[in-house]
Amino acid sequence: MVEMNNDVTLTVDGKEVTVGADATILDACRKAGADVPTLCYLKEINEIGSCRVCVVEVEGQDRLVASCNNVVREGMKVLTNSPKVREARRENVMLLLSQHDPACTTCVRSGNCSLQKVSNDLGIVDFPYDSLFDKYDWPKDFPLIRNNKKCIKCMRCIQVCDKIQASHVWGLTNRATHTQVGVAGGLDIRDVDCTLCGQCITHCPTGALRERDDVQKVYDALADPETITIVQIAPSVRTSWGDYWGMSKKEATVNRLVASLRPMGFDYIVNTDFSADLTIMEEGTELLEHMQNSKTGYPMFTSCCPGWVRFIKAHYPELVDDVSTSKSPQQMFGAVVKSYYAEMLGVDPHKIFSISVMPCTAKKAEAAYPNMNDACGDPDVDVVLTVREIDRMLRADHIDPRKLEDEAFDEPLGYGTGAGIIFGATGGVMEAALRTAHFLVTGKAPKDDMFADVRGLKGWKEATFDLAGTPVRVAVASGLANADELCRAIVNGEVKYDFVEVMACPGGCVGGGGQPIHDGEELAGQLGKVLYGLDKVALYRNSYENPSIKRCYDEFFGKPCSEKAEELLHTDQHAWKMPSEYIRAAEGAEDAAVR
Repeated sequence: MVEMNNDVTLTVDGKEVTVGADATILDACRKAGADVPTLCYLKEINEIGSCRVCVVEVEGQDRLVASCNNVVREGMKVLTNSPKVREARRENVMLLLSQHDPACTTCVRSGNCSLQKVSNDLGIVDFPYDSLFDKYDWPKDFPLIRNNKKCIKCMRCIQVCDKIQASHVWGLTNRATHTQVGVAGGLDIRDVDCTLCGQCITHCPTGALRERDDVQKVYDALADPETITIVQIAPSVRTSWGDYWGMSKKEATVNRLVASLRPMGFDYIVNTDFSADLTIMEEGTELLEHMQNSKTGYPMFTSCCPGWVRFIKAHYPELVDDVSTSKSPQQMFGAVVKSYYAEMLGVDPHKIFSISVMPCTAKKAEAAYPNMNDACGDPDVDVVLTVREIDRMLRADHIDPRKLEDEAFDEPLGYGTGAGIIFGATGGVMEAALRTAHFLVTGKAPKDDMFADVRGLKGWKEATFDLAGTPVRVAVASGLANADELCRAIVNGEVKYDFVEVMACPGGCVGGGGQPIHDGEELAGQLGKVLYGLDKVALYRNSYENPSIKRCYDEFFGKPCSEKAEELLHTDQHAWKMPSEYIRAAEGAEDAAVR
């Protein structure tokens, strides 16, 4: 039998190249080494050719064609930078600029903006069109900020939110020349079930989407001599914070970040890995209880990702009672800082200003929930900064991390295990919890990489592990579209598990919406490997081995899930509501009134 050759050979700028028959012209151009600019394009997510920046000339065709969504043909001859192409690109970009606020000096994406780069590369220094900006009111206190004066209507946010996150927050409003991208249905962002995952931010090519900037609140706290500032650094931050300075992962250690924060005046710098270990002790204990006494038949779901918790509350309310009551590591640390740590330091917890540096935008909302104030009545975490925000603070303070040496965290809350470190990668929470559950059940440490089956970037993973003769069926999902598929299967009885980990962002926190933006690159897999590499060489790899955790329980909490632990480290997932929950409650009240 003769195998059919599905390859196609064409020429790009005179260079012969062979690609698959289903490849796009853009694929062929990139294989040939031709630099074809794009703005709206996201491979397999947004291939609509709306920006017309990737146009090329194809011999025999009068009109230029978008290279991102036109397929190659045998013998095709493509020109990527002919006079006709250059002029069309310049004209298309100038039209985009006429509807784009050019105030780059006050834009968080200045220097990291795809539109800015394309415009500069095309040599555009002036354009003949009058500017016309969209007017779009937005609540400035919302954790996610949209500025439609900077929107180029590329539709990326719509496609990412629909296809990758299954949340359907964004849509087109108005028509013709008045078309805008905004909240679907023209609703207020506060009235829709946005998970605040931030994937729309990291996939936006301009500054049309960003996190709420909370930097000034931190500066105000640092300037107050009566305020004690304590900042915690999340596991995934160590994989990305040094990107702006071009530092390698070996150079940009978390201890180098500690050294960089010292000159800014923080009183104490502590390690969220510690509270990741604390979370595992609580959640691992809770899992064993759930497996023995669950009345619903549903698995226990992890609760460390606030974007995921927002999603399940909005879309699968019947599963919320099976979400772990353990707070996220961020919130556990906030509660510990304003109770145990304040007591240890001999300070009034009301004078503590608790800050967290997170790879996440949903954490900003989580810290503000009304029930996240268990330690002393004040918010357990006062301000959440994304990695992008802490980088802006370092730059504003003229701190060059490349010139500094590593410094240690403040103890006793500065140490975390390998299990705490891998929290930032998809499957990491599951593996960390199973390591501890294995020890709690068997009294023995698990074998190295015993739970490696839950690792990797596959959107929905499942495995079964033997805990002293008890099979534990687990599943791991990252990306909310995968979580949606998984939850639907669970509710429909198609699958059964004991424990499920979900992270809202594809690849986990390392791919979070608060991470530095590398347009067109998906780095979660690469960054996750960094965390697993650090776990491999950690002095202690399991949460229950952490000496700081042992001390914390001995001196303060007693044991996992004790009365004091329940008070400070656990929460009621029903204590705050998503917009759809208010709607369902109102509809239920109406039905009851009719009956």
